Amino acid sequence: MPKNGGNDVHQFGEASIDATAFVRVQRFIEENLPIGPVPSVPEIRLHRATPKSGLWRLAERDENFGTPYWAYDWGGGLALARHVLDNPKLVVGRRILDLGAGSGIVGIAAMKAGAMETIAADTDPYAMTAIDLNAAANGVTVVPSLGDLTASSPPVVDLVLVGDLFYDQDVAERVTIFLERCLEADIKVLIGDPWRAFLPRTRLQLLAEYSGPDFGAINRVGPQKNAVFLFEPESQRGS
Repeated sequence: MPKNGGNDVHQFGEASIDATAFVRVQRFIEENLPIGPVPSVPEIRLHRATPKSGLWRLAERDENFGTPYWAYDWGGGLALARHVLDNPKLVVGRRILDLGAGSGIVGIAAMKAGAMETIAADTDPYAMTAIDLNAAANGVTVVPSLGDLTASSPPVVDLVLVGDLFYDQDVAERVTIFLERCLEADIKVLIGDPWRAFLPRTRLQLLAEYSGPDFGAINRVGPQKNAVFLFEPESQRGS
């Protein structure tokens, strides 16, 4: 749970959110985004948007309201969460970074599987509220961190889990550079993604594929495969 930096803010890492706004968004999510089991990962229950949720009402109140990725099911996160729950030895007793956490599903899965600590990082302040609520609903504690961690050195963790961050070329390039720094710091990296165009494919070893939805591919016909990859050093892939 976040620590208050006083009566007027909620603290998330080095960033903070106005406490009044935090409570308002929290109440909106609780009242308008029903909680229920997640497709392909029924062990986890999340607040998720429906056509009746009226997220536009949040957007009307905040000119900085971004795309609410945190409110939907994304294939990479679903695959990573499933993979972690099915392979708990990956996280047991370890410190985890869930990068681009969104709803917090991957970090929640890590904690349910036995991780010692999980940092759930995202650049969207609304995601911080959703992560806080979703973690509590699943009986676990994660550490929400607001901000772009790709611009700095990796935190002190043992494993980085990256879901659905290769949807845009610029973002993909920045994330790849950050993940290279993680490898240099001897931090293992797993990526979950439904085979998007900007994946650094020459650096990836496919570990598993899972059937499941992906909100970014709602018009795709036929079964959807969401993949989990190991991100490898460039020299290793070239050998």
